[in-house]
Amino acid sequence: MSSSASVWLVVVLAVVAANLPFLNERCFAFITVQRFSLLKPFWVRLIELVVLYVLVGQLGFALERAEGNAFPQGWEFYAISGCLFVVLSFPGFVFRYLRRDHA
Repeated sequence: MSSSASVWLVVVLAVVAANLPFLNERCFAFITVQRFSLLKPFWVRLIELVVLYVLVGQLGFALERAEGNAFPQGWEFYAISGCLFVVLSFPGFVFRYLRRDHA
């Protein structure tokens, strides 16, 4: 896979993964949770968001390692990429919590 294609793959996957916790009521889009009522609580969505951030990051590192130029990252990288992941989840958050139901 070319370098450009792997970058776009990670970006698209990050956008989808960041919005996934807010767009459905199942954990990770396929695990049904019967413990809660019909709605998934906000703290479960946050945990799911963190786990998906780690998974997308691991995929990014694997693709970078496959290209042969893996660089060590400091805490600044994780702080910035975590904030970027939260910003990417904004459309899903707005869809779940801020839109009005026009019934």
